[in-house]
Amino acid sequence: VSRDLAKKVDVLLGRNSETLVIGNAVDLETFAPRPADAELRKQLGIQDDEAVLGFCGELRQKKGLPHLLSALRTVRANRPACLLVIGDVRVRERALLSEFAADCPDDAARILITGQVHEPAAVARHLSLCDVLLLPSLWDGLPNALLEAQAAGVPVLASDAGGIPEAIEHGQTGFLVSRSQLHRLGEASLEVLDLPTDQRTRITAAARQSVETKFSDVAEAAVLTEVLHRLSRTS
Repeated sequence: VSRDLAKKVDVLLGRNSETLVIGNAVDLETFAPRPADAELRKQLGIQDDEAVLGFCGELRQKKGLPHLLSALRTVRANRPACLLVIGDVRVRERALLSEFAADCPDDAARILITGQVHEPAAVARHLSLCDVLLLPSLWDGLPNALLEAQAAGVPVLASDAGGIPEAIEHGQTGFLVSRSQLHRLGEASLEVLDLPTDQRTRITAAARQSVETKFSDVAEAAVLTEVLHRLSRTS
């Protein structure tokens, strides 16, 4: 699903031929820019003055859980904020959340975990609440959550792990933080939250356009067609 993974496949197989990359297609109708769902915001207990730091997926070590917690502390030291986890926390990681709650009870109280959200439309509703989506992965492929947030008009701040840089041009379609600099995720989050409205609009529109071009069903179908052509030539 990414050039990064394709290169690893070629190295493992010891070949010079280029593996085809079939990017995951995004449902551009479901994941589209929309006003924040005020009723859902109320149901989740998000306060009126809070900035919403979002995370979508299964929260675990690989996804940079410690960096998310640190970022929440940094942002809350400067302004009201919460961390909205659209998904659940892996069982083995819950001890880390308990430790965080013991050390930083006020900050931990502003971690809102939805549990698993299965319906794409429900995920899109939750994404509409986010002021920025954080994806501080330590290693990754090319997360669907990243592409869906971009399609939904949510600014994304992510690490440079795996294929993530293939979907984010820093400062143009989102923001990247080097994995060696993830301790600065909170500061970077504040910078994104403080973006002028016109700059934020320009970046989210460019991100949406990028997804429409590279990660639509049409783009996926074009690569699948190429796969079939290759197979027909070798049969």
